[in-house]
Amino acid sequence: MDNEQTTIQAVVRAQEGTNALVEVEHGGCGRCHEQGGCGGQQLTQMFCAGPKTYQVDNKIGAVIGDRVTIAIAAGSVRHTANLAYGIPLIACIGGAVVGSSFAGDGGAVFGAVSALILAFLYVRSHAQRKSGNFAERPHIISRS
Repeated sequence: MDNEQTTIQAVVRAQEGTNALVEVEHGGCGRCHEQGGCGGQQLTQMFCAGPKTYQVDNKIGAVIGDRVTIAIAAGSVRHTANLAYGIPLIACIGGAVVGSSFAGDGGAVFGAVSALILAFLYVRSHAQRKSGNFAERPHIISRS
């Protein structure tokens, strides 16, 4: 993965240790229509009517009320969404196909549920392994 980052402006609303709760004026990075954009802003506008708040790493010590710039590795949101939604969906469909070839409809249900459980366990273990990677998490890079 390259060192490109996507940034967005926000305001610090609360602090908890080395983390801060920030509020952004609009969801997503604003790159929805650009090459490599994930379309997350349209989703947040559709499902979230109120202010959008997120917990981010606050290594620079920003305080409540500071306007800050938040950064996240380019492509990490898309990668995370693919992992969280794509893997379980593909596993569920694959498990249903394999199960139905062995035992009809009952096998399809058993295969789908079994594969879905395995996919969730995989996603959870993958997320825990990646949780220590600072560059993959949203973090404050500067005060505005």
